[in-house]
Formats: sequence, structure tokens, C-alpha cells
Amino acid sequence: MSTPYDIPEPPEVLDRREGPYGEVVLRRHGGLLQIIANGCFLMDTSDGRSERRLVDAALAALDPRAAAPHVLIGGLGVGFSLAHAAGQPRWGRIAVVEREPAIIEWHRARPLSGLSAEALADPRTEIVETDLVRYLDETSDTFDALCLDIDNGPDWTVTEGNDGLYSPSGLASCARVLRPLGVLAVWSAKPSPEFEETLRNAGFQQVRTEEIPVARGVPDVVHIGVRPG
Repeated sequence: MSTPYDIPEPPEVLDRREGPYGEVVLRRHGGLLQIIANGCFLMDTSDGRSERRLVDAALAALDPRAAAPHVLIGGLGVGFSLAHAAGQPRWGRIAVVEREPAIIEWHRARPLSGLSAEALADPRTEIVETDLVRYLDETSDTFDALCLDIDNGPDWTVTEGNDGLYSPSGLASCARVLRPLGVLAVWSAKPSPEFEETLRNAGFQQVRTEEIPVARGVPDVVHIGVRPG
């Protein structure tokens, strides 16, 4: 016999915005905070292992002689990658590109500030409010590492305009902002052998994929490639 306690509580919408790229929603489900973009689940605060591994994998693949390397993080999300990078003293500059003003506001105020306040106060941190594709095409800055986490993976983009980021021309833009021997790390909700091949064809070296086990289903992965020296 079922009881009222068997019925899961529905998610509570904390904020809903019509942003420059469509609807973005922050909601609470039990003890978790979730970000939904145009009806597509992006991420929540349940774990963060794979987002932290994204940063760790990029740092580990760098030339150990690189002093105070600069990292560009594509996507602020719930702040796991930023907070983890800010907790690592080896990084020099930590730039985060986020196109949704609502997400930035949720971090600077409540309710996501508890996850990122210390990282945002770090003098190494810079938040850039713009579209990542545009930033890669227009910036004159260069970085030692580029960590991408703006989609659910190369084969499952949040918006149609992001498809090109994982194409040969998009990867050329990624390589343009990387210094010689710079590292590209791309988070994905599932492995993509096709993207691995695209990375190799785009000229990246030492291409590999690291798997991060999850509670159920296929593992999250981080695709890694190094720009030639």
C-alpha cells in the first residue's frame, strides 16, 4: 500500500528567465539545485566529480614546466569547475565564459553563491559574459588550457549554434586561443569516438578519453587533446 511519503516532491522553480538564448530555469529538487536551459537538463549540484576531473585532466596534461598557467573555462554552470580550479594554487589566471546573465547572477547572489563565492572573490578569477563561440573567434587572449563544459557533449548540444564548436572549424578556433602545448579538455555525458577522430584530424596530439563512473548508465567522460608545440 502506498503512502503520501511514497510520492516524490515535484521540483520547485526558484527562478525562471527569458535570456538572450531562450529560457533558463533554476529549480530545487530535494536537496539539489538544477539548471534547465530551453527544457534541456544541463547540470545539478548532486556530485561534481566529472566537472572537477575536467580541470584536473587539463592540469595533468600540461607541461609541468608551465608556471602559473592560464585556464579558460567554457561554462559557469553550478560552479564546480571554477571552484575546483580556484582551489588549485598552480593556476594563474582563471577566466570563465558564461553567456547566460541569469546564471552569473545566481552565483553572485543566491542561491548558487554558496558554491562559488570564495572562487569569485579570488583575484585570479574573471567572469566574461558572452557566448563562447564568439569569444573564441574574437579574443586576442591566449591560454594554456581550455576546459569546455557548455553542452552535454559533442553529440548532444544545448543549442543548435553550438554544433560548430566541435567541428574542424570550431576546434581550429579552440587551437587559436591555446598556446603551444596547450590542452583542450571537453566534458561529455557519453564517450564519442567520432569526436576523438575529429580532434586528431584537427591536429591535436595525445588525444585520449578519460571515463568518470556515474551511479547508473554510461560514464561521463573528458576528451583531451594537446595543441602541437
